[in-house]
Amino acid sequence: MTKEENEARIAKLRGIVSALPEKPGSYQYYDADGTIIYVGKAKNLKSRVSSYFHAEVDRFKTKVLVSKIWDITYTVVNTEEDALLLENSLIKKYNPRYNVLLKDGKTYPSICITKEYLPRIFNTRTINKNWGTYYGPYSHISSMYAVLELIKKLYRPRTCRLPISEEGVKQKKYQVCLEYHIKNCFGPCIGKQTHEEYLKNIEQAREILKGNTREVLRLMKEEMLRLAEELRFEEAEEIKRRYVLIEQFVAKSEVVSHTIDNVDVFSITNDEKTAFVNYIHVSNGQINQSFTFEYKKKLDEKDEELLQLAIVEMRERFQSHAKEIILPSEIDLNLEGVTITVPQRGDKKTLLELSLMNGKQYKFDRLKQAEKLNPEQKQVRLMKELQDLLHLPKIPYQIECFDNSNISGSDAVAACVVFKKMKPSKQDYRKYNIRTVVGPDDYASMKEVVDRRYSRLIEEGEPLPDLIVADGGKGQMEVIRQAVQDQLQLDIPIAGLAKDDKHRTNELLYGFPPHVIGMKTNSELFRVLTKLQDEVHRFAITFHREKRSKHALQSELDNIKGVGPKTRDDLLKAFKSVKRIKEATLEQLAAVLGPSKANVIYTYFNNEVSS
Repeated sequence: MTKEENEARIAKLRGIVSALPEKPGSYQYYDADGTIIYVGKAKNLKSRVSSYFHAEVDRFKTKVLVSKIWDITYTVVNTEEDALLLENSLIKKYNPRYNVLLKDGKTYPSICITKEYLPRIFNTRTINKNWGTYYGPYSHISSMYAVLELIKKLYRPRTCRLPISEEGVKQKKYQVCLEYHIKNCFGPCIGKQTHEEYLKNIEQAREILKGNTREVLRLMKEEMLRLAEELRFEEAEEIKRRYVLIEQFVAKSEVVSHTIDNVDVFSITNDEKTAFVNYIHVSNGQINQSFTFEYKKKLDEKDEELLQLAIVEMRERFQSHAKEIILPSEIDLNLEGVTITVPQRGDKKTLLELSLMNGKQYKFDRLKQAEKLNPEQKQVRLMKELQDLLHLPKIPYQIECFDNSNISGSDAVAACVVFKKMKPSKQDYRKYNIRTVVGPDDYASMKEVVDRRYSRLIEEGEPLPDLIVADGGKGQMEVIRQAVQDQLQLDIPIAGLAKDDKHRTNELLYGFPPHVIGMKTNSELFRVLTKLQDEVHRFAITFHREKRSKHALQSELDNIKGVGPKTRDDLLKAFKSVKRIKEATLEQLAAVLGPSKANVIYTYFNNEVSS
């Protein structure tokens, strides 16, 4: 795209922005092919969209997004809540490239209660709302099975898949199965359990799945007492058995204050590329749902933006109508009839801390799965990947990289950094003062340092590297090859990291003549190699600064007659810099050195200034 085309594109977009209404709504950005690449929401469309086109926008990823926009459309709605819901709907529909990517939880199982004449209760990973009502999904499978086991012991719902109908039961079309004989089913298919009693049990099972165990226990206690008063002790004993089972189950659950009812809790934990949002729902003082979602960040989204998206997504998914939402911090979100609470103490603060703990634990588990907590295995994998990529004769356990640093040839230095098992080995880093090269000749300096480095290793019998990486392209690689292969007769593989016109490393070179090795610049291995490159830059520049600093100090203080190393160190310790020493009064200098030496220093600098 030419400069003129880009200016025309920006002018067109600014024209669209200037005509936007100052109302809540959702906006959509399109690329050159007419594909939606970003969906956003706003309380004020004109204000929000225009912010993308301000000259002072400093977020790199936002600039990248703006560079891809060719058209803008929008939809006006009545409220901010409607804008949130519309944004969420459009993101699901179009999955835009630059929107936060939700790692879906549909692979987790849910519990289904079917819509049959005699409903069944079972776990499934397939969601079809025509079949029945779903509760979940459950991130902890063991918790789901515990609930199912409780319902089985309490109510013994049928497990057969027969299409049982009311007419079929009346006409005695069915026969009981083994489950009836081993007392896992009350036999509703043959009328041994009435349809009304069966449905009553199913309704109580629904309440348990919703977390309303307190209400179930209250009703069961009332029924138990009524049966006892009617001297129906066997039936009362059966109710008591169920009552005890539910009490035992609740005792193992996470219970908070019974004053907290129908509340949603959200917290967020971040790493560089992913946000983990934990959701907890509390009903009747008991946690009946806890789930953590992963959001893949695309534009360095803030926590507030991610929480807004998560709140709408999770409340819709779990069909929550809670009137209170507990959050770790205030966010700009207005939901009709909903109160946002940021607790500082008490039971609600405890709930928030529990949510944060769940999110952090989930993040920890994910990092572990991604080998971040198993560096040994990860490093071996990366070394093997590099060996296969370059067809190296052996695994590159030790990799070395060189860099020069000078200003117009003055104070010329070089540095060598060593990576072992893909990690910096700082005890093996080396600094070099350039001895034989006069003036700013990087190639000659590189050749001198490489020759000195490996001549010394050979002389001392130290292990040689498995791979040398040149900080640069073909020129640097050739200089290293001359020193290593031609002069020292060593067979060490040499690679190079070349930069583009914007001084960004974008290519890995290998072989003679060098050729580009195909690998993604955002891959984990390429990041390790660029880390090696960055480390040698840092080490060389730091050494060069130290040398220039020492040189500057010598020229200012060490040349003063009567000033030795101790006096110089005392001055620098007291005044921190030569500039402050120059500006100090005679009395200030005397307080550090005494009157005699203070007079020498003061006279030297003031005579120098006056001359």
